[in-house]
Amino acid sequence: MINKIPEELMNWVMPIGIIIIGLVLGWLFKRIVHARLSKMAEKTKWGGDDIVIDAIESQIIFWFFLGALSFAIQDINLGSFLNQYISRFIIVGLIFSVTISASRMVVGLFDYWAQKQDGGLPSTGMFVNIARITIYIVGALVILDTLNISIAPMLTALGVGGLAISLALKDTLSDVFAGLHILLSRKVKIGDFIEMDSGQMGYITNITWRNTTMLQRANNVYTIPNGKLSAAIIKNYDAGDPSFSVKIPIGVSYDSNLDHVMRVTMEVADAIQKEMEETKKSYQPAIRLRGFGDSSIDLMVYFRGNKYGDQNPIIHEFVKRVHQKYKEEGIDIPFPIRTLIQKESS
Repeated sequence: MINKIPEELMNWVMPIGIIIIGLVLGWLFKRIVHARLSKMAEKTKWGGDDIVIDAIESQIIFWFFLGALSFAIQDINLGSFLNQYISRFIIVGLIFSVTISASRMVVGLFDYWAQKQDGGLPSTGMFVNIARITIYIVGALVILDTLNISIAPMLTALGVGGLAISLALKDTLSDVFAGLHILLSRKVKIGDFIEMDSGQMGYITNITWRNTTMLQRANNVYTIPNGKLSAAIIKNYDAGDPSFSVKIPIGVSYDSNLDHVMRVTMEVADAIQKEMEETKKSYQPAIRLRGFGDSSIDLMVYFRGNKYGDQNPIIHEFVKRVHQKYKEEGIDIPFPIRTLIQKESS
């Protein structure tokens, strides 16, 4: 009995040693080989290799552990029943680990591709979730097939259940497909400033399964069902050229010298154009006479801002400066005047 115990323990020393060596090799591979590959990927122009290397980083040691375990069980006689279950555990663990890495890789590559589209398909929570769920479903089906579990009844049940669920969740599915339509048609994308026909205005911050989130300039948040957003008439200020026309009306006295008025006004407009960052530098400000008003001759000054919202500081600064400049030049901005003629009844 005394000689038998050390012999049984020795049977476990080699397998345990193989597992420990596998873990150590995995740690060294991660610290040395993977670290060097990461540094090499950072120097390349394509960002996809960084995503692939980062996706497998968390699974490296686990893969080495599974490999070492597959070698270790060959030296242990645990019986065919237990060895079979350990082998299945190794296969299932490998498939699940590869599924996790593939999910991170696909989502990362999709995100990278979306950022390179320059106004194309945006990367949103909806597409990320669809990609992730699809990969996990495929991984689960592969695992079930590996365990010799028939998936045909499951697919049949899912088909019947899916029909019942689609009828019960008609409105929800309508919003889901409306969200896909919004993204694929590029009607709006994250970061766009829009105005709906119902009057709401704001920045698109996210498009989820059912709703689109819009942030108002006053920092209020609108949650809009995708179906309503898809059917709405939308003015997208950031589609195409995001620059925004700024029109400022002015009225001057009928006694004014219009050439003098236009020259002074243009001096102020040129100064605004050069000094303010909100103005589009490739556009030249313009002044046009608009007509004869009730109390004044009306003019319109035209600027162009870089994007919607730039009109507010431009108007503020122009009104302040032109009011001061008119005072210095003796140009009168008349008050509204109305002449009443009273007829005496006979």
